[in-house]
Amino acid sequence: MIHARDDYNRIQDPENKIGQDEPVFLIRAKDAVSPAAVRAWAELNWVAGGDELLTNAAYTQAQRMEEWQLKYGKKLADL
Repeated sequence: MIHARDDYNRIQDPENKIGQDEPVFLIRAKDAVSPAAVRAWAELNWVAGGDELLTNAAYTQAQRMEEWQLKYGKKLADL
């Protein structure tokens, strides 16, 4: 699994469901744009014919991110 940030390399896939050479992208709730980014992904997934349960799970996660931001704050991503 190849992360966009080297400091995320400690995040692993113990069941090896993600290929060693597969790029991944992690979006944290702390990131100010994370709810919008996850909602955009959910919309694209739905339009492309993606699974309804997965799409709804993404929308739920975006809502959780917004709630987290209200409680703990948010900021733009950095390196």
